[in-house]
Amino acid sequence: MIIERLFKAKDPRLLLIAGPCVIEDYDMTFNIAAHLRKLSLYFGIPFLFKASYDKANRSSFHSYRGPGHKEGLKILSCIRQELEIEVMSDVHRISEIEEAAEVLDVIQIPAFLSRQTDLIIEVAKTFTPINVKKGQFAAPMDMVNTVLKMESVGAKYIMLTERGTCFGYHDLVVDMRSIPIMKESTGCPVIFDATHSVQTPGSRGETSGGKVEFAPVLAKAAVAAGADGVFIETHPQPDKALCDGPNSIALKDMHGLIRELLKLRGE
Repeated sequence: MIIERLFKAKDPRLLLIAGPCVIEDYDMTFNIAAHLRKLSLYFGIPFLFKASYDKANRSSFHSYRGPGHKEGLKILSCIRQELEIEVMSDVHRISEIEEAAEVLDVIQIPAFLSRQTDLIIEVAKTFTPINVKKGQFAAPMDMVNTVLKMESVGAKYIMLTERGTCFGYHDLVVDMRSIPIMKESTGCPVIFDATHSVQTPGSRGETSGGKVEFAPVLAKAAVAAGADGVFIETHPQPDKALCDGPNSIALKDMHGLIRELLKLRGE
């Protein structure tokens, strides 16, 4: 299992967490996962496929949220089995956790919910590996408290993800010091979310915008700063994506970006 190797064997290779922001349909999600799997095998790096089954924190009521947890988990389960890959998705409600833990190799706590104690505790009780995205409002040293909540009920495999900090209205900024701070203060592997970090939240009124041209720049900076992995949302046609298109990297560009990141790592 990728996560066990990351923690127990201290696998030094860069972890790639990638996929579309949200499940749009089975075929597209499968094809993205298959393409990313091929890239991970080509480069010899561990890969965790991520796609949300429900984007419950969208700005507008009219925004596409996804197929929901039952249909979404069914799709992820099929892709997981057919491609023999490990999968991750977000949970937003306690009622989803039991079903999610039966399918997901890693459960993700969204950034906006990174302080929701009851949700975090219930996820930790499943003993499923967890990825917590640091809230846009949180300082890196604050994540110690989140980790302690999970460890209090026996969670062992915990990753933290840096995804930028609120910078006024409709913008985010990344302080790369947060990567070593979180690693040293919590002892957890730290992932860098290269695509959400270039999001411009709510800047399009009912949807968020993004400055995707800066995602590769920040990804390389994060790898240089010691990130254990990168989180990248990708889509075959970002301009047609139903969620987070403006900050998603085109699937065709993933090969070149991964190659550049691995060069920085000397892999």
